[in-house]
Amino acid sequence: MKILLSSFFCFFFFFFLFLFTPSFCRLPSETELVTQPEHASTPPRGWNSYDSFCWTISEEEFLQSAEIISSRLKPHGYEYVVVDYLWYRRKVDGAYTDSLGFDVIDEWGRPIPDPGRWPSSKGGKGFLEVAKKVHSMGLKFGIHVMRGISLQAFNANTPILDTAKGSAYEESGRQWRAKDIGLKERACAWMSHGFMSVNTKLEAGRAFLRSLYLQYAEWGVDFVKHDCVFGDDLDIDEISFVSEVLRKLDRPILYSLSPGTSVTPAMAKDVSELVNMYRITGDDWDTWRDVVSHFNVTRDFSTSKMIGAKGLLGRSWPDLDMLPLGWLTDPGSNEGPHRTCNLNLDEQRTQMTLWAMAKSPLMFGGDVRKLDETTYNLITNPTLLEINSFSSNNMEFPYITGIKGSRSKTKVLSQHLTEGGMFNILALELTTCKDPKANGWSIKPLDQDLEQICWKEKLGSKFVEPPCLYKRKPLLASGEEMIHRQQYQGTLHLLASDERELCLDASPRRRLTSKEFGGGSFSPCKWDANQMWELNANGALINSYSGLCAAVNSLEVDVDSIGIHSWIATGRRGEIYLAFFNLNPEKTVISANIADLAKVVMQKNLNGASCKYREIWSGKYGATKQLISIAVEMHGSALFVLLCE
Repeated sequence: MKILLSSFFCFFFFFFLFLFTPSFCRLPSETELVTQPEHASTPPRGWNSYDSFCWTISEEEFLQSAEIISSRLKPHGYEYVVVDYLWYRRKVDGAYTDSLGFDVIDEWGRPIPDPGRWPSSKGGKGFLEVAKKVHSMGLKFGIHVMRGISLQAFNANTPILDTAKGSAYEESGRQWRAKDIGLKERACAWMSHGFMSVNTKLEAGRAFLRSLYLQYAEWGVDFVKHDCVFGDDLDIDEISFVSEVLRKLDRPILYSLSPGTSVTPAMAKDVSELVNMYRITGDDWDTWRDVVSHFNVTRDFSTSKMIGAKGLLGRSWPDLDMLPLGWLTDPGSNEGPHRTCNLNLDEQRTQMTLWAMAKSPLMFGGDVRKLDETTYNLITNPTLLEINSFSSNNMEFPYITGIKGSRSKTKVLSQHLTEGGMFNILALELTTCKDPKANGWSIKPLDQDLEQICWKEKLGSKFVEPPCLYKRKPLLASGEEMIHRQQYQGTLHLLASDERELCLDASPRRRLTSKEFGGGSFSPCKWDANQMWELNANGALINSYSGLCAAVNSLEVDVDSIGIHSWIATGRRGEIYLAFFNLNPEKTVISANIADLAKVVMQKNLNGASCKYREIWSGKYGATKQLISIAVEMHGSALFVLLCE
C-alpha cells in the first residue's frame, strides 16, 4: 500500500497496481511439458471471462468460448480456460458482487456451481463435466476462488468435512463447525459480506481448506486463482497452507494470487516460491491511466529479479493483470459484453508490448465469440509471444533520450516541485515487517490526552515534514465490544486528524482499478482488524488484518523525462529486443545509442558493431552503427528486433 501524504498530514492514495481475474491461460505445450519438467516454465497466458461477462457467465457461454479458443488460439499456444469469480452465486434479483445469502453451498459449507447457470453441476458433480469437455478440446480448466470461508456458510454454521474419513471433522470429543474456524473480523475488505479468513492455526481450519482444494482437484481443475489473499489483503498463512496442499497432489495445479494492489517486491518475495503467478497491480481496465500505472511497478519487479523466480514446483511470474481488449463489459457490471475497447490501437500495442517485455502472464479479457481480426493479430503476434515465452534479461533500459535530450530516470506521479526541476512525494506503504525500514515510527505527545505516531526517519528532503497520524485507543463499551477489547488488546486506531472519527483502513473497501490510488482509506472507526494497528518496541506499525507494516518513503522524479520509457531483453537466438514507449500526449522522437546497449546486455561487445534492425509495428528495417531513433506516436510504442555483429 502507498498513501501520498502532504505536509499538512492530509492523505491521498498512491499505489503499485494489480487483480487478475480468471482466464484461458497458456502454459508450455504438451511437448514442452515433457522436455521442461518445471511447472509454469513460461509465463501463463489466458482468457479472462470477467472482462466480457463479469460474474454472470453461463456454462453454455463458457463452452462456446472454449471451442473458439481451441480452434483459433490453441495453435498459438493458449491452453487454459478459466471461470471467473462468483460461479456459485445465483443470478436472481438482489444478487450482486457483495450480496449475502445468494450463494450455492454444499453441506460442508463449500461453494458449488450455481445449477441455474451451470446445469451439468446438478447431482453433486460440481465442475466435473465442464472440465471433461474442456479437456476433450485439448485445453485445461481453471476457476477463481476467494479467501477462506463464506459468511453464508459461517452464518449457517455448517460442519467441516474430514477428507480422510469422509465424515464431519471431530477433535477433542466434539464436532467442529464453521463458526469455530471463521475469523469474522478478517472479512475480505472489499467483499465483507462474501468471505472471511479461516484460522489456520486450528487443525479444523486446515481441514476445511484441505477439503476445498481436494474437491477442486477431483473436479479436474488445473488452475486456481486465489483472490483477496494478497497485496493489501495479504493472508500469508492461508497462502502457505494452500500451497502445501497443492504441492502434495498427484498432478500439478497452477496457483495464482490476487489482488495486487500495493504489492512491493519485498512482499512478493515472501510468497513467490509458494505460487506460480501473483498480481502486482489493481484491476486493469481499458483506460490509458491504467496502462501508464504499470510501468514503475514492472520496473521494480524486474530490478528485484522476480521475473521467472523459483515458484511452486517450478517458476513464478509477476502478473500485470488482464488485457482488456476487444469486446468488453464495464467494471462492476452484471451484464454484458456490450462495447469495444476504449484504448486506441497505439495504446493497445503499448500495453501488449510492455506485458510481453516484462514476461507477464497474458490474460486476454475480451469476448472471444466476437474476436475481431485486429485484436486477434495483436494477441497472437509471433514476436510478442516469442519475447513473452523465451526472452531473458528483461529489464527497463534507462539510456534513452527524448526530443528534448533528457535522460530517462525514475518516473513517478508527484506532489511537490523541488529545486533542480525535481518532483517530490511522500509515500506511506505497506511492506513486510522483515524490512528494516519498517522500524521508523515513534510516539509524539501533544497534551495529556492526545498523542501522535510520527515517522522519525529522515526523508531526504528539506521541503517535506515527517508525516504523523493521531493515536486513539479504541473506545470501550459493554457487551460485544468487551469481547473485541480482549481480542484487540494492545492495538489502536489511527486518525487523520483529532477532529473527525475517521480511522485508517489498511486495505480499501472496494476493488480498485490500476489507475486508482491503492491501499488504505479513511472510514468511520469500528471494531475491524483492517483498522487495528500495533506499535511495537522496535518502532514498527503492524496492521492486524494483513500482518504487514507501514513505512514512509520520499521519492524524487526528473520532470523532463516523465513521458518516455524503454525496455530491453535478449532472445534465445542472440537477438536483442528494444522497446520504446511514449507516454506523452504528443509525438516524441526517442533514441538510444548502440554502444549503450552493452551496458545491460553484458555478453555483447557492441563498440563499433553494426546492427540490423526491424521495427515490428511500422515494418521498417535497416542497419545502424551508432544511433537507433524513431518518432513514436502519442501513447504509442516501437519494438525493435536487432541482430548485431
